[in-house]
Amino acid sequence: MASTSLGASILVSHCSSAPEFQVSGMRLVFGYKGFGRRTSRRGFRVRCESKIQEKELRRCSPFLERLSSPREAAFSSNEWKAVPDIWRSSVEKYGDRVAVVDPYHDPPSTFTYRQLEQEILDFVEGLRVVGVKADEKIALFADNSCRWLVADQGIMATGAVNVVRGSRSSVEELLQIYCHSESVALVVDNPEFFNRIAESFSYKAAPKFVILLWGEKSSLVTAGRHTPIYSYNEIKKFGQERRAKVARSNDAGKYEYEFIDPDDIATIMYTSGTTGNPKGVMLTHQNLLHQIRNLSDFVPAEAGERFLSMLPSWHAYERACEYFIFTCGVEQKYTSIRFLKDDLKRYQPHYLISVPLVYETLYSGIQKQISTSSPVRKYLALTLIKVSLAYTEMKRIYEGLCLTKNQKPPLYIVSLVDWLWARVVAFVLWPLHMLAEKLVHKKIRSSIGITKAGVSGGGSLPMHVDKFFEAIGVNVQNGYGLTETSPVVSARRLRCNVLGSVGHPIKDTEFKIVDHETGTVLPPGSKGIVKVRGPPVMKGYYKNPLATKQVIDDDGWFNTGDMGWITPQHSTGRSRSCGGLIVLEGRAKDTIVLSTGENVEPLEIEEAAMRSNLIQQIVVIGQDQRRLGAIIIPNKEAAEGAAKQKISPVDPEVNELSKETLTSMVYEELMKWTSQCSFQVGPVLIVDEPFTIDNGLMTPTMKIRRDKVVDQYKDEIERLYK
Repeated sequence: MASTSLGASILVSHCSSAPEFQVSGMRLVFGYKGFGRRTSRRGFRVRCESKIQEKELRRCSPFLERLSSPREAAFSSNEWKAVPDIWRSSVEKYGDRVAVVDPYHDPPSTFTYRQLEQEILDFVEGLRVVGVKADEKIALFADNSCRWLVADQGIMATGAVNVVRGSRSSVEELLQIYCHSESVALVVDNPEFFNRIAESFSYKAAPKFVILLWGEKSSLVTAGRHTPIYSYNEIKKFGQERRAKVARSNDAGKYEYEFIDPDDIATIMYTSGTTGNPKGVMLTHQNLLHQIRNLSDFVPAEAGERFLSMLPSWHAYERACEYFIFTCGVEQKYTSIRFLKDDLKRYQPHYLISVPLVYETLYSGIQKQISTSSPVRKYLALTLIKVSLAYTEMKRIYEGLCLTKNQKPPLYIVSLVDWLWARVVAFVLWPLHMLAEKLVHKKIRSSIGITKAGVSGGGSLPMHVDKFFEAIGVNVQNGYGLTETSPVVSARRLRCNVLGSVGHPIKDTEFKIVDHETGTVLPPGSKGIVKVRGPPVMKGYYKNPLATKQVIDDDGWFNTGDMGWITPQHSTGRSRSCGGLIVLEGRAKDTIVLSTGENVEPLEIEEAAMRSNLIQQIVVIGQDQRRLGAIIIPNKEAAEGAAKQKISPVDPEVNELSKETLTSMVYEELMKWTSQCSFQVGPVLIVDEPFTIDNGLMTPTMKIRRDKVVDQYKDEIERLYK
């Protein structure tokens, strides 16, 4: 079995003659135009016939704007044509439930599903009033908030395309994205952000208008600028007035409505760019609707459950998850890194959707809290956690949830003995595990606040963090995807949460593993390049057909650039419940080739090193060198504490470590934690400035930009290897 597939399906809609309806003196004609053929440009057009001959053509989201009548009140998700169509069914199911809570903006906002739909409808009409047309590109440069959501859905519902990015990106990057995408207008977060970019944009971009989501226009620096600027409330007011006018007059007859096609581009998302320049990923409504319809296989969200949102809403991972959860009737609260710890305790969310770094931070915080407690409490907690780690290890063995690359299953008698041994050990450890649950794990879970599951994506989840959360009873579901795949293509399910994997493929999506050099399809258990095919795969890179052709072949297979393998199917043994899972082992681009010809995957070493509380961040280097090196940001506070205990526990003068002592301590820790890795690190460069989003050394989703780090420290690296 060379690839894993959940069975692709072809959806074909069959249409008969166009129906007519009489509505308030107008004749609405629903026209079918080549529907079901991929070559047709539009699927539906609604014409409002009246005495007025001149009609304005509008692209619209049919169910959101009540221009299409569903067969039932709570209609099927298969009837959605555009992403904004989700709101009508959500309102009919969950109308008066709270949809969003946004406590940290001024003013703080809370909306029910019904209120949120009205906000979106007002914003849609307001955009039309200020001149937004279908297929135009509108830049949406803002961070997560309820108004970001309204603006995002409003732009989509007009048939325009939103081009998204966060406010923490550099002015140069934002300007490049705006110009490359051919955006015509700008929606920004707040006055401070607008003032930062205003000069560059006014001279080099000249948007035809700007919309301010938060804050007052009086705070803007507008001297010498002639671009119209509207506040969020002004756009809403324009929309309310136009909607009221249409409702009480015959103005509806002025418009001819054209339905958004599922294959229309909904958004252009520029890749974070851990290497090279970002490219504009074109995602269609159909791409995103596939996510919305199928993420419930991994996250069984229920009406009334609470989600905490702290990732950038414009990022593909957070964005698809938000769209999905709003079809389930959940309550979402917006937070940020600054308030995350307090909000987890106060809000007690059922789910937290985040990146591995957040779970690593939670893990480090728990370890720090344990290490600073009294010696007796520290010993007891660490001992009981070790017992639980051993217990869950045995449990994985007898449940058949251990990964293996071996294609041949073990003999039945060997499997039986292994199963009995794991059962016996787990039985012996169970009372102590229950004691740990009562004395330690319950308190830790209460402090973390996640009541159902944490969903991790956007990077690799370190195994020690994965095992720790499993041991204390916190479900962490790791998933996989890229911006180019809308993004989720696989994830772990609660009923099959196999550590070390990224789960089974999402519905209708195929995986295959190919040889890095020859492109030959490899059997299960063999490591190679991961390729994906199915509905989540993007339409292509905007204005870059060459780059599109390089990653998507003629058969529709998308080259992810990731290294990985598919688990073999076994009927017996430790891996009998693991068949068809996807396991990742780093990026092909990240592979370091030493001058000896050896290929090294740095991720294994970096994950091992990060287990040390003295190492805050690390990037393994060594391309074309004889041996590996590392750039390390030390945790100075932890290092100074360790030095006081180790060197001079009673000497109050030991307050600051010398560079030599710090380097020695960090190197010793590095050797300790990476001793079991395939390759060892040689020279180490200790630097003081952390890798952050603000200094450009991390992506907005908190992944280290390796190329930028290496480029910034190229002189020091050169001296390091001399």
